[in-house]
Amino acid sequence: MHLIFLILMLSKGARVLQIIPSLIGVIVALATIAFFVIRIPAVVRLEAPADDPASLFSFPRRRYPMRRKDILPLLLIVAVYAVVAFWGLGDKTAPETFYDFESSGSTVQLELKEPTDISNVMYYSGLRAGDYTLQFSADGQNFTDVGTMRQEYGDLFKWNTPELTLNIPGVRVIRIVANTQLELGELALYDGAGNLIPTDQFRYDAGAAALFDEQSTIPPEGRTYLNSTYFDEIYHARTAFEFIRIGQGQQNLFPYETTHPPLGKLIIAGGILIQGMNPFGWRLMGVIFGILMLPFLYVLLKNLFGSTTIAACGTLIFAFDFMHYVQTRIATIDTYGVFFILAMTFFLYRWLTADPDNPKIRWWRRSTPLFLAGLMFGLGAASKWIVIYAGGGAFVILLIYWIKRGIELCRAGRRNDFLKALFANLVQLFVFFILIPAAIYYVSYWPFGMANGLSDGSLSGSMHMLLNPKYLKIVLDNQAYMYQYHSTLVATHPYSSVWWWWLFDWRPILYYLNYPTSTTVSAFAAFTNPILTWGGLICMVFMAYRIFWKKDGRALFILIGYLAQLIPWMDVSRITFAYHYFPSTIFLTLAVCHFFNILRSASPRWKRSALLFTGACLFLFVMFYPKLSGVAVPRWYGTYLLQWLPSWPF
Repeated sequence: MHLIFLILMLSKGARVLQIIPSLIGVIVALATIAFFVIRIPAVVRLEAPADDPASLFSFPRRRYPMRRKDILPLLLIVAVYAVVAFWGLGDKTAPETFYDFESSGSTVQLELKEPTDISNVMYYSGLRAGDYTLQFSADGQNFTDVGTMRQEYGDLFKWNTPELTLNIPGVRVIRIVANTQLELGELALYDGAGNLIPTDQFRYDAGAAALFDEQSTIPPEGRTYLNSTYFDEIYHARTAFEFIRIGQGQQNLFPYETTHPPLGKLIIAGGILIQGMNPFGWRLMGVIFGILMLPFLYVLLKNLFGSTTIAACGTLIFAFDFMHYVQTRIATIDTYGVFFILAMTFFLYRWLTADPDNPKIRWWRRSTPLFLAGLMFGLGAASKWIVIYAGGGAFVILLIYWIKRGIELCRAGRRNDFLKALFANLVQLFVFFILIPAAIYYVSYWPFGMANGLSDGSLSGSMHMLLNPKYLKIVLDNQAYMYQYHSTLVATHPYSSVWWWWLFDWRPILYYLNYPTSTTVSAFAAFTNPILTWGGLICMVFMAYRIFWKKDGRALFILIGYLAQLIPWMDVSRITFAYHYFPSTIFLTLAVCHFFNILRSASPRWKRSALLFTGACLFLFVMFYPKLSGVAVPRWYGTYLLQWLPSWPF
């Protein structure tokens, strides 16, 4: 694709500077392909690793343990990533006291001590959507409408600036009239010279103090991602805050975002309770869960391949993948779904690799990983439905496992042992993957029941609420609504993409765009590191080869996990985005690491290859960092260095 685009540009006589980013993209794409093509002949000649079963469609039964030497690289990776992820996450303060306009027509009136020209107004929106009418008066008797302060659903928990009709010199009185019940957080007014008018220049009723009590939070640069919500934070951060207010007993408040299960927003609410209703607070839990993914991945890689080098390289590749970094720093629920998918995969692999015939392993000890896998599945499904896709992959893996286990035991004359073990496992699966997840899912709707007045918030009240038929109806009705919403959604978006575009990084989703000056830009987008995207796709094809021609159980485990996340999107008619590929990056990383695992048996220089690939991924992270973090850079940086494809919004 890069090569075709470059040829077209050359044929049109494009300027040299316009060709540079596409040329860089072509070079990187060809280098990535060449990197694997050169090494594939050596690994193709190898048989499956000795510890894999010698039969098609089987899983490995050896699990490599963690060693003391793994502690330091794991801690270093986690620490470095934590610093990078928390850096510039968002402001730790924002207006958190709100003036409540109780009904339509509610008014706040502010009197200036001296006549003042008003040049601008900025305000921070709280809960509820509607509009305010802004009125100025020079004499306190005759008021003129000078603008509308909009507080629509996309304006909440943001600093906003209305369009004003400034034709009144020497303003003495300012009036704000709400058209419905609204909450306003903070108000900033600027004089004719553009300076913020001090609060001691106003007279107002005591109740209006909430509009001026947090003036230190007013951003001199105006609205940015650091001080306001952006993209789907307007839904998820808001709903998380509503959950908190509902839990505190606020009446006449119902969760706004109801197109996904509640648990993801409840997790976001945890960060708000810790840090406050500010950008850092509503993004806090996403970063924490992004950090927690790394130990799970490192141990999984070590269990799979037994190499500290591979585990460290794979964890670095995933940690600093573009998608992982960007998605875990935004207050949306995808991060939690991906975390629980990874955790479920981790525990499922540990269950698969436990020796079922070892008498030293007690039944409860062997069942624990499967219980934890089911628990992660339940928590994930209650966060976002994408985890159900992973559950489908787990079902396929378990089905294959028991087919092969049955053949193995029956051939050994142990048919009764097989039937007993199968029955016991079916009971476990029913409890671990159906009953427990269903209970978690059901209880996660607790804020919905509270919002409908089914509980007083006490423990006994909550228990009675869970048994109330009205609560069950709330849960079931929301499932029907979610299914209808996602199956019938008809919408367009300039940064939408279809599933097969994700395989090639064709269309990132631009989350934020701002121009601080006439020559600089601040923006960030979600997409996968191109080297991981293209290299991982090659490795995933190689996994299929390993399964059918080399009987490779690890490759089977990885490919099933990948396809479980990708196949469901192939038949989805609703609008989709690049971030829907986020769960697949787990398995792209595993596939790349398995390639290096096989390469180490074929080449004494395999570590050099693994480190080279990892280093290239890290280099691209540094190169694209401004477009992943929102750091302001000259406009030419994106246009002439990073826009490798015309569909990339740089």
